[in-house]
Amino acid sequence: MNNHFPVAQFADGSVNEVEVDLNGEIESVIVHREGDTLRAWLNVCPHAGRRLDYAPGEFLKTPEGLLMCAVHGATFELGRGTCVGGPCLGAALTPVPVEQAADGAWVVATPVSVTP
Repeated sequence: MNNHFPVAQFADGSVNEVEVDLNGEIESVIVHREGDTLRAWLNVCPHAGRRLDYAPGEFLKTPEGLLMCAVHGATFELGRGTCVGGPCLGAALTPVPVEQAADGAWVVATPVSVTP
C-alpha cells in the first residue's frame, strides 16, 4: 500500500479519505488540505469509535467549515481536530503525522497518541 500522496491530489479546502498502511494495518485516514498544508487524522470519532464519513470518503461540513460526524453530529475544527460541539466536546481526533518527502509527495506516517 502506498502512503505517498501528491498535494495536488486534494483540492484546496477539501476533506478527503485515504487508506494507508499504519503499522501493518490498513486504516482509514481523513486528510484536510489548506493551501500547501496537509493535516491528517484517523477516521474515527472519539465519541463512539465510528467513522466520521457518511459514505466512504464523503464527509459533512457545517456552513462554518467544521467537520461533522455523520453519526452523532459532533463537530471538529480542522486546524487541530478538536471537537468544538456535540457529545465529545473537548476531545480530539487522533492526529496522523504527514511530512513532505524529497520527491515532493506527502507521506502519511504512524499516528501519535492523543492526551485529552
